[in-house]
Amino acid sequence: MPDLKLLALDKEDLEVVSAYTQDAVLRVNDMGFVKSDKRFALVMNRYVWEEGDPKNKGLRRRAAMHFDHVLEVKSKGINLESQEGVLDLLSITFEETDAPSGVVTLSFAGGGTVELVVECLELRLSDLGASWAAKATPKHETN
Repeated sequence: MPDLKLLALDKEDLEVVSAYTQDAVLRVNDMGFVKSDKRFALVMNRYVWEEGDPKNKGLRRRAAMHFDHVLEVKSKGINLESQEGVLDLLSITFEETDAPSGVVTLSFAGGGTVELVVECLELRLSDLGASWAAKATPKHETN
C-alpha cells in the first residue's frame, strides 16, 4: 500500500484524518509545540484501519502529523513530566470560535486531551515508512 498523505482544511477533512489516526499510540515526548513557527507536531504509530483483515491482528505504521497556525497549546489529564508515558489517540475534533479560528482537540484514552488554539485549521498527516504487524487489534465497546 502506498504511504498515506492527507491534508485537512475543514471539519469534514478532519473527520477523515481522525478516522485514520484512531487508536494511534505515541509517547508524551513524541509531540511538541514550536511557538515561533506556530506549529504543533507529533509522531505516532497509527493502526492501519484501511487494511483491516479479520484473519490477523492488523498493521501499524509510523506517521507524522502537524498543525500550522497554532497560537496556544493546553493539555488536561496528561502527565507531561512522564516523557515515556504512552498515549492512545481516540479522536481529533475542531470547534470554530470566530471563523476561521477555533480549537482543535486531540482526545486520548483515559480522558486526557490536548487543545490547540488555531488561527485556522491546517493539518498534514504523512506515513513515514513500511508497516509492521500489530500486537493486537484495537477494540471499542459499542452501545
